[in-house]
Order: sequence, then structure tokens, then C-alpha cells
Amino acid sequence: MIDFKTFAHLAHIDLGEAQPKPTSLEGDQLEAANTLWTSEDGKIEIGDWECSQGRFTARRDTNSEICHIVSGRVTLHGPGGAAKDVGPGELFVLPLGWEGEWTIHEKTRKLYILHAV
Repeated sequence: MIDFKTFAHLAHIDLGEAQPKPTSLEGDQLEAANTLWTSEDGKIEIGDWECSQGRFTARRDTNSEICHIVSGRVTLHGPGGAAKDVGPGELFVLPLGWEGEWTIHEKTRKLYILHAV
């Protein structure tokens, strides 16, 4: 039998101790995450992530990512200077091959879904 899983109150799930963000460019950022579910083949991961204010680089070389902002406010900076502000309740997709920067204006929490190739 295959059962289902539910996760309530994403804003309050314990993420553990925050660690320095390796790709941080400014702000001495700290991040924490909690993997909520991983597919049997390891190609899909769902989790809850939080990061402090600042700016960091990101690449989607080996997976795509779907993000739903639970709290906070960010600006995504894509190739060619494109920028988009994103806040609570909004969902966006970073496709395979995306490369850019995140500016986190206030502590931000997101639900993420990673899909590996």
C-alpha cells in the first residue's frame, strides 16, 4: 500500500541550526533547511528552507526547482539583467540551467521542490 504524507504549518517547521550560506555575496547570510520528502529514486526532493537577509548566487545545473515563498521578500536576478520581486504566497520556477542571484530583503522561508535530471 502506498500512503500519503502531509506537512502543515511550513512557517513553523523546525529547520535546525542555521549555517553560513556558501554562495553568499553580502550579508553574512545564514541558512537552514529540512528535507520533508524524497522520492524512492532520489530524483525529487521536497523541503522547507530559510535564509537571512543578503545576496547570494544560485545555479540550477543538475536540477530544476519550484519555490513557494512562505514568508519574507526576495528579488530574483536572472540572466541579462532581468529582475523580479517575489513575496509570500507566490510560486516560481527556476528551470534546469538557470543561473542568477537572489537578494533577500528580510528573512525568507520557502517550500522547495527539486527535480534532478
